[in-house]
Amino acid sequence: MKKLISIKLFYVSLAVFSIISSENNLKSMAMKLFDAHCHLQDQRILEKAPQLIATAYDAGVVYMAVNGITEKDWHLVKEMGEEYCSVIPNFGLHPWFVEGKSPSWFSTLKELFEANPSAAVGEIGLDKSPLAKGVDFAVQVEVFKKQLELAKELKRPASVHCLDAFPELLRIMKDIGPFPSGVILHSFQGSPEVPLDRILLETDSPDALPKNPLFLVPGNATLNQPANVHSVLIYVASLLEMSKEEVADISYKNAVRVFSFQGSKIPLE
Repeated sequence: MKKLISIKLFYVSLAVFSIISSENNLKSMAMKLFDAHCHLQDQRILEKAPQLIATAYDAGVVYMAVNGITEKDWHLVKEMGEEYCSVIPNFGLHPWFVEGKSPSWFSTLKELFEANPSAAVGEIGLDKSPLAKGVDFAVQVEVFKKQLELAKELKRPASVHCLDAFPELLRIMKDIGPFPSGVILHSFQGSPEVPLDRILLETDSPDALPKNPLFLVPGNATLNQPANVHSVLIYVASLLEMSKEEVADISYKNAVRVFSFQGSKIPLE
């Protein structure tokens, strides 16, 4: 992991998969937060997305990066980004779904980015875990390389999913890089010894529901939502032995920096 951390283009996005503080004090609502990775276009919460976006915004979540994962949901992410100032659209083909791609998938993706200068790249990546059982890894690598090269060409950040494939990931990154616009390592689960200027917070909604969540999705208490980035904040602040205010400020500024690329709807602060 030290090799990974030494590559300064990486940002690590932290979600909560374990026990968090049972604290229900919502003083942190006055802070500005940024959910660096979520999936509000997911069919499990799509109908509730307007309500969840409003809840998050009222809770101080100023921006949320909504990541597409297949050709079938890119238009939903696009529409959400156009309708809500707080939604940063991301388009990408997730490694689990690479074998279902159409012959025109890459040209469609490029057209989407051309028409949407505020969009980042994601979710893309590599996965050799049991979750990707049956998905040809060679196809994953081919698709990942094309999208990573596109992110570099467009000078936009890329949100990367990587499970059990870090050696391959690093090799590809070294071959294609550098990436001045940055690469976000989504749902980072490695060493906590990460430079503070590389830390982002995320919920990965509607998945990764924290234990003792501060917010529940109406009608389905098993699903996560962007407002629960507060739960992530509480956990990460405890892990780093820092105040919530410090972590909120650092992570928000980090996210604004990486997502304020040319064409972005986010002004650099």
